[in-house]
Amino acid sequence: MIKASEMPINANGSVYHLNLLPEELAQNVILVGDPGRVPNVSQCFDEIEVKKQNREIVVHTGIYKNKRITVLSTGMGTDNIDIVMNELDALANIDLQKRIVKEEHTSLNLLRLGTCGGLQADIATNSYIASQYSIGLDGLLHYYQHDKSIRQPEIEKTFAELTQWGNEFPHPYAVAASDEMMQKLAFDMKKGITLTASGFYAPQCRVLRHELAMPDFAEKISGKYYHDVPFTNMEMETSALYGLSKIMGHNALTICVMIANRVNKTFSEDYHSAMNNLIHIALERI
Repeated sequence: MIKASEMPINANGSVYHLNLLPEELAQNVILVGDPGRVPNVSQCFDEIEVKKQNREIVVHTGIYKNKRITVLSTGMGTDNIDIVMNELDALANIDLQKRIVKEEHTSLNLLRLGTCGGLQADIATNSYIASQYSIGLDGLLHYYQHDKSIRQPEIEKTFAELTQWGNEFPHPYAVAASDEMMQKLAFDMKKGITLTASGFYAPQCRVLRHELAMPDFAEKISGKYYHDVPFTNMEMETSALYGLSKIMGHNALTICVMIANRVNKTFSEDYHSAMNNLIHIALERI
């Protein structure tokens, strides 16, 4: 039995942070960082069954063209993904009343729609990038016991050599997207390796008042490839999504709108139309 201290449950039987009951979760889940983006997705639904909110987590579950879909805001960062992933998995695979793991495993299809910064000069702002692999610079996966076969050691090695990655930083871990979801949802999109940073400013090479510990990091990785797969972009969630999905037995894919080209120093004047178009593509294909 899973103890209360390990898995808090609300008085109504819902999981602690997501405030959801098992029957309120669809098998197809769209994850967004911004709580305000949830209604942008659910306004396309033919019917909305569930609306919940707790802190930065907003959840709508409904029907789109006979497909039941949950859209959920995670907030920013891999720490939030850690919470969201564990509670989604609990809803699918733990009997919350008995506090025991279910005998039959349910795999969720998790699609993250987000924004990112580009690392290749030829990627235009407002382009779509599907994360074929993600490299975690955050260290979260190392806290979980896992089979090393879920990782991509050659990509980790290539990245460390290109950047001369120091021992004072968390060891990078690389994890692949779901092949099935990639082929179904992003077959016609730019694909590459996404770097997941542990913050928005220094971890993504932004300088305000304080200098960087690795000031030439972006230059070392910009324009580089692992074999024929480019290092395309940086964001803050995908490595945890991919790593925990592999451990827990779920399918995951991230597609981002590239709003800032870090090589050309350009920023999208208006990415909202590109995001809205991506939402419609995702709803049709999921």
